Amino acid sequence: MDQLAAMRIFRRVVESGGFSAAAEALDISHTVVSRQVRQLEELLGAQLLNRTTRRFSLTEVGQLYYQRCIDIIDQVEDAARVVSHHHARPGGVLRINAPMVFGTLEMPNWLPQFMQAYPELKVDVVCNDRFVDLISEEFDVGLRITRSLPDSTLVAKRLAVSDMALVATPAYLEKHGTPREPKDLQQHNFLAYSLALQTTELVFIGPDGREQLVSLSGNVQANTGLIVCAAARAGMGITASATFVVHEDLKRGELVEVLPEYRLQSRDLYVLYPQNHHLSPKVRAFVDFLADYYATPRWSV
Repeated sequence: MDQLAAMRIFRRVVESGGFSAAAEALDISHTVVSRQVRQLEELLGAQLLNRTTRRFSLTEVGQLYYQRCIDIIDQVEDAARVVSHHHARPGGVLRINAPMVFGTLEMPNWLPQFMQAYPELKVDVVCNDRFVDLISEEFDVGLRITRSLPDSTLVAKRLAVSDMALVATPAYLEKHGTPREPKDLQQHNFLAYSLALQTTELVFIGPDGREQLVSLSGNVQANTGLIVCAAARAGMGITASATFVVHEDLKRGELVEVLPEYRLQSRDLYVLYPQNHHLSPKVRAFVDFLADYYATPRWSV
């Protein structure tokens, strides 16, 4: 006897209000329904139903067993849905939110490859540098480069680490001098990202592990890292940037690292998405793709 099948039939008998109604709903004979319930009772060694010629009622143990049948059958069906959902081909529209500089400089490196892997999928990418509520603004996923995430109901998967580097052009340093220690930066033009937690202050960790807080000032401040880094490339001053933004400039020597023996706190790359009972195929595909892509370090200098 298939015990799970018998449990399904028993549940349908209870919920349909009788053997005949259950047989009709399941498209099987009354005899099969009756036999399955009887064999189930024999297997359990307990009477589940009180039968009369016109109606039935659950016994006390039958009521308990019925509740457990609901739990077990629902869990089995839920497990089947999870597998089916996992293997479903991603499709529809995937709405992605990302910081402007990340979306502009980094996403073009891998988005075409992702789209080629899932040709049935459409993407809608929105880049900005303001706070975005993924749920209220109906985004499927968000990408964030940050030191820390605020508490929320979103799922956050850490993908990679981007070091922070203090950079300037060789021409700027030749003209204005190269800082030898953090306090020397107070004599320089600092280009600030205005949405940083500390816009005009930097915390350095020295070779000895000690922290140094330095207050800075300058004539350029912007709410996008694109403008700040463009100003640095133009030789206008010194800025602190995530290495994913400037690693190619550093490799080419167009920018050089200032105070390389001192460290700034790194930033983490996260992919965020709302908590759902079942992760949709399109979101799962995107998260898995990024996890695989960023498993290899990308921004070394």
